[in-house]
Amino acid sequence: MVVTWVTFEYAPTPIILYGPTTALELKHVGHYNEFTFNGVTRYVHTGTLSNLEPNTKYYYKVGTKNNWSGLFNFTTFPAGNDFKARICVFGDLGYRHGNSIPDLFDAARNGWFDMIIHVGDIAYDLHSDDCDGNCGDKFMTELEPIFSHIPYMVIAGNHENDHHNFSHFHNRFRMPGEVGGHHNNQYYSFNLGAAHFFGVSTEHYGYMDEYGKAPILSQYSWLTSDLQEANKNRATRPWIIGYQHRPFYCSNTECHEDDEPLIRKGDHDIPGLEPVYISNKIDLVFCGHMHSYERFYPIANLVSNGGNGHDSCMDTSSVYHNAAAPAYIVTGSAGNHDPKFPFGSPHPGSACRSDDWGYTIMSIYNHTHIHLYQWSVDQQRNVDNIWITKFIGNFTEPGPTT
Repeated sequence: MVVTWVTFEYAPTPIILYGPTTALELKHVGHYNEFTFNGVTRYVHTGTLSNLEPNTKYYYKVGTKNNWSGLFNFTTFPAGNDFKARICVFGDLGYRHGNSIPDLFDAARNGWFDMIIHVGDIAYDLHSDDCDGNCGDKFMTELEPIFSHIPYMVIAGNHENDHHNFSHFHNRFRMPGEVGGHHNNQYYSFNLGAAHFFGVSTEHYGYMDEYGKAPILSQYSWLTSDLQEANKNRATRPWIIGYQHRPFYCSNTECHEDDEPLIRKGDHDIPGLEPVYISNKIDLVFCGHMHSYERFYPIANLVSNGGNGHDSCMDTSSVYHNAAAPAYIVTGSAGNHDPKFPFGSPHPGSACRSDDWGYTIMSIYNHTHIHLYQWSVDQQRNVDNIWITKFIGNFTEPGPTT
């Protein structure tokens, strides 16, 4: 478990005291990096707690010998690769107009999820001073009761570009990626239970004019290698699940049917991402950027394995049984500073759409079943509910998720 915290004054020798009891009998000495932006200096402290026991609650506090935080806790995942993992996924959540934040607090208190994946556009913006101070600091402080308790995974969105090569995003977070001995939040992967997860940056494409082609090519080389390795390990981890900020497909009034052709299929010497997803049989990809919710049928190269687009959410479980192409979920409706994005005509591959504020919860039950639902903050209920299965034979639905 990686723990990070920020101070605005120099604090030598950052320490994490932790343990399975409040006695905090274990100690880890971390490190810090000094980060200055627009004249404000932050000290970002990081410590990695390794050799933790599985399925165990740990208590911890952070600080120095003379100045300590309050007491926090987290619970490690069970051992092995055949346990139920519940992940809350959303994009585009800001400090101002963070519509889903009260519901996320309730869901966390009720134990609805074990991990969060935030698919870009964090705080609106991490580097902004629009919130009577700094939005990034206020956002992280407000969400600290959740983020200090449940693993919080992030990927960059367009609003993370501070025109200093995503400096806030790189300095504030520590994702699992390592490139040349340095952490890399832009693209990375990890294993959890029956799934291999990977996060990639669509912003390498979006800001190619600003940062050049090299980040795109480096990511593509890493991604092809990572997914080929994950495919070899399907017997152990049959699910491969990705996340990125900008979607390939969407159908609200702010996007086109093929919204990001450069990112999806590439151009000349710029490789696109969709061919790699298709060739490696990716199961599921989450996206944000569009401020609405939309679930797609399995779809490849603009062709869907489903109907002709729907305004209402339908029972389409059979389409997701041993699907031959990736399914895409746009979940960018957590709460942002813009109005809701209304829908136009359905995309041919669209299976379910909602412009309610909300977030997605995915339960990876085991090697054969994934359950997805979209929680509507507006309606206080699930507005979409779908199973994805790999089981060959008669399908027996597991028990309720909540």
